[in-house]
Amino acid sequence: MNRLKKGDQVYIISGKDKGKTGTVNRLTQDDKVLVDGINLVKKNVKPNPNKNETGGIIEKEMPLHVSKVMLFNPNTKKPDRVGFMTLKNNKKVRIYKSTGEQVDL
Repeated sequence: MNRLKKGDQVYIISGKDKGKTGTVNRLTQDDKVLVDGINLVKKNVKPNPNKNETGGIIEKEMPLHVSKVMLFNPNTKKPDRVGFMTLKNNKKVRIYKSTGEQVDL
């Protein structure tokens, strides 16, 4: 089970977007995460007449390593570490380390 899931609210703890929050859009296989509106870069794109794409400079989101983000706790309004706990019915759930509350209710 991963510490982060698609749709989680995360807090950026390092890099050029330090202190910002965003929503996880996608998780990749190599421990990277794509966050909406975070880590935007400008990219030069060549025109492709076969796909009716125009060329130019576009802004796109690039992935961040999972070590640069923390799960955002809406109750305390602070970033929080994630732990795991097994319930009585042998279901594994994520919890906030500071309060012990479940992440997914």
